[in-house]
Amino acid sequence: VPAHVWTPHFSLFGANSGFDSIEECFGDQTEKIYAIETGLSSDPKMNWRWSALDRLSLTSNSDSHSPSKIGREANVFKERFGYKELIEILKTKDKNKFLYTVEFYPEEGKYHWDGHRKCHARLSPKESRDLNYRCPTCGRKATVGVMQRVEKLSDRDEGFVLENAPGFKNMVPLIEIIAEALSVGAESVSVKREYNKLLDKLGTEFEILLEMPEKQLEDSCLPKIARGIINARTGNVCVLPGYDGQYGKVEMLKGALETKEKQMELF
Repeated sequence: VPAHVWTPHFSLFGANSGFDSIEECFGDQTEKIYAIETGLSSDPKMNWRWSALDRLSLTSNSDSHSPSKIGREANVFKERFGYKELIEILKTKDKNKFLYTVEFYPEEGKYHWDGHRKCHARLSPKESRDLNYRCPTCGRKATVGVMQRVEKLSDRDEGFVLENAPGFKNMVPLIEIIAEALSVGAESVSVKREYNKLLDKLGTEFEILLEMPEKQLEDSCLPKIARGIINARTGNVCVLPGYDGQYGKVEMLKGALETKEKQMELF
């Protein structure tokens, strides 16, 4: 399964060293590719815009830079399976068995938009194209991000939904929600204390983030934490897209950043 296929560096469709089709990369072995992994900076709805990917299962796996990063993205199946069963599920895209993926908000990924980190230049796809993919401050070549590549290769409008494909759910790691609610850093002692308390009291992080009824959240969590979880579930968030290796920012409680809808109107 080709991993993080849109990342600029060393990936299947990356701007710096990638290809413009699966066939161009794998040649006569293309038929043996049944799935791709979409990476932190893209989600299924972005990949649905390119019809060349329709036959593939879209998976979402976590990187493992540290234990706390494992599980930021995941694939959810109906029941346990062996290796052969997994291959068959990926081949057939059976959404009765492959239920959905758990997704980072793609804007939070390090390469969602174009940009030049040294000059703090964050560029929407349209802005970058208008600047001929150059940094507006120093004139050097900007790092072309995932959204730009999707825009270039896609043959469908934004918002297209692929029929009979497994669904997806966006989420924000619980520790980030707690940090925003407490107005402190994610590595602070108070955040870790509250995080462990919630896990001991309520269950696993995915159960809290994705499955727990809103009323139970409101009864069991600090008000701002409950509201942050609910907003993350429903997409009621504010985003500042990542670029050139700089993580983006997703805020669940504040209105200081532009709303997601307004931000994405830029392209």
